[in-house]
Amino acid sequence: MVIRTDQAPDERQLAIITQQLGRAPRGIEAVAATDSKGTPLVLRMAPIVDGKPFPTLYWLCSELLKVEISRIEAVGVIKSLEQRLQEEPDFLEAYQESHRDYVKTRWAYMSNAQRDEVAMLGYTDVLTERGIGGISNWQQVRCLHTQYAHHLCGNNAVGQWMDEHYQVADCLD
Repeated sequence: MVIRTDQAPDERQLAIITQQLGRAPRGIEAVAATDSKGTPLVLRMAPIVDGKPFPTLYWLCSELLKVEISRIEAVGVIKSLEQRLQEEPDFLEAYQESHRDYVKTRWAYMSNAQRDEVAMLGYTDVLTERGIGGISNWQQVRCLHTQYAHHLCGNNAVGQWMDEHYQVADCLD
């Protein structure tokens, strides 16, 4: 079971995240989703980390989900999804709407101070035009991990497809 939380991580969760990442985390603004035991699945990240744009709003941190999604990527699903985007206008529109949702959500989470920093550093275009995982071409699919992280926290056509065809969330039970 996935629970959307969007809360600052507590000490227990920070310890889990450190173990998941193999290092102390930087740039975390919130735990965006957990499993039923409170184990972090998705992190919501700051727009700027160490003076550079962080490439993704939602970062999949769950080892179980990372392994499951890596298996799916390994069988060539990205290539078939990109083919489907070329052949099915409705799927392409849903996918592009996922990117629009992502960009809008990312901007909405930013404080005025963060927006000012983004502008001062010259990254406004990057953070308002690049979609899920920092991709600029919204007719291509990059990392399924970032797609699925967005799916668990928002509206993502690829993540929905992954659950329909591969029952990804079932690995959490």
